[in-house]
Amino acid sequence: MKSFEIQSANTGDENILCDIFLSHINAHKEYISHGEIQMGVGEGEFIDGVFVTRPAPDARDYWMKYIHGNITEHDRAAVYKAVIGEEIAGFCVAEIMEDGAEPFGMVCDVLVRESFRTGGIGTALLDTAISWLRSKGIKDIYLESGQNNHSAHEYFIRRGFRKVSEIYKLA
Repeated sequence: MKSFEIQSANTGDENILCDIFLSHINAHKEYISHGEIQMGVGEGEFIDGVFVTRPAPDARDYWMKYIHGNITEHDRAAVYKAVIGEEIAGFCVAEIMEDGAEPFGMVCDVLVRESFRTGGIGTALLDTAISWLRSKGIKDIYLESGQNNHSAHEYFIRRGFRKVSEIYKLA
């Protein structure tokens, strides 16, 4: 694999980041978690007792609003991209949340295009997000993942994350 560089994303990257995200959730609906559903990017319904997710019809509009806010709010969020040559191979989003006793960090997305996986890009993005959160004085860092996104769960566990709760939705 060619070498890559991790850079801060900017507003000129928003459309390609959105394309990467939407392409991924269309191909891998298991990526969609309650966070995507709550923000309007995904939807879900119980079919024969199984919660089935899919991208929402207005996913692009909601996600563009989300990514723009995170790129431009430098005090509370950071968006990083992995670049190979002129191509964005992946990205991550980290946010500082202040709805608890102490501010805490959320790694909201770590997404690498499939053709660029297994080259260390995801780990570099995750490490960059964690470093940014730590540089802001954040001690507790969380992430969420779709319930059937098992390969991601295994990856996060290898990186030191541990399951602390489960999310339930009223049917």
